[in-house]
Amino acid sequence: MASSRDRQRKLARAKLDRQLARRAAAARRRRQILAGVGAAVVLALIVVGSAWALGAFDSEPEKKAAEDVCVWTPQDAGANTNLKDVGTPATTGLPTSGTRAMTITTNQGGPITAELDLASAPCAGASIAHLAGKSFYDNTKCHEITTEGALRCGDPSGSGIGGPAYSFYDENVPTPAPSASGKPAAGQPPAYPKGTVAMIANPPGSNGSQFLVFFKDFNPAKPVYPVIGKVTAGLDVVEKIGALPTVDNGSGAKVKPKTDVVIQSLTVGEPTTARAATGAPTASPSAG
Repeated sequence: MASSRDRQRKLARAKLDRQLARRAAAARRRRQILAGVGAAVVLALIVVGSAWALGAFDSEPEKKAAEDVCVWTPQDAGANTNLKDVGTPATTGLPTSGTRAMTITTNQGGPITAELDLASAPCAGASIAHLAGKSFYDNTKCHEITTEGALRCGDPSGSGIGGPAYSFYDENVPTPAPSASGKPAAGQPPAYPKGTVAMIANPPGSNGSQFLVFFKDFNPAKPVYPVIGKVTAGLDVVEKIGALPTVDNGSGAKVKPKTDVVIQSLTVGEPTTARAATGAPTASPSAG
């Protein structure tokens, strides 16, 4: 009997030892798991804190991207000697609302004043303001009175391919109402009403310094000129210039004013936030 009780005690003791060992192992695993979780939390806090300190959560990068309004594409002034390098406008901090007043004084009278629309064409406004600040337009000729009813200016070379040593894309080309005939829809306002100021480029979409001032309505089936503003005073001077006789420009087109039309000065004022109604045509931005 004693031997049997000893064996039972030994078995019970062995069972208890096994239970204690299992409990100790489970406790060790819990401690290891908790330690691992704690280390991961601490590491995560360190990473987040470092990123915060380095500005990873700042909104500034998005703000900077939003401020990059315009892209100025370099042009090779060596390959095209009609280009004049006067640097490029800024790319950030450009006004994108309101208007700027542009004043043109010519040898045919004036002044001619216009509003540049900074909401619809901020890059054109920035470019013209930059060039005006460099006296780029002063003492240059308006070299064409186009068959479309506009005065073409802004090319110091008078060649039609001159301008600054950069270009920029189209911003505000009018979109005509759909028409089954392929012609402008009847009753719709013209894409370019008299007094419209628009950019013109060769090729289209590579705008620089050249612009048009329309002295009569123009309504093409497919507009290509980006609208940048509207004449506010001096339209009678533009109409007077538009009535001047024209001669061959050397390439067979009878569009050169027989009497020189010289821009004596072109200035651009500071941006204004209160925008007056200009009557400029509604247009949809388009990438060029």
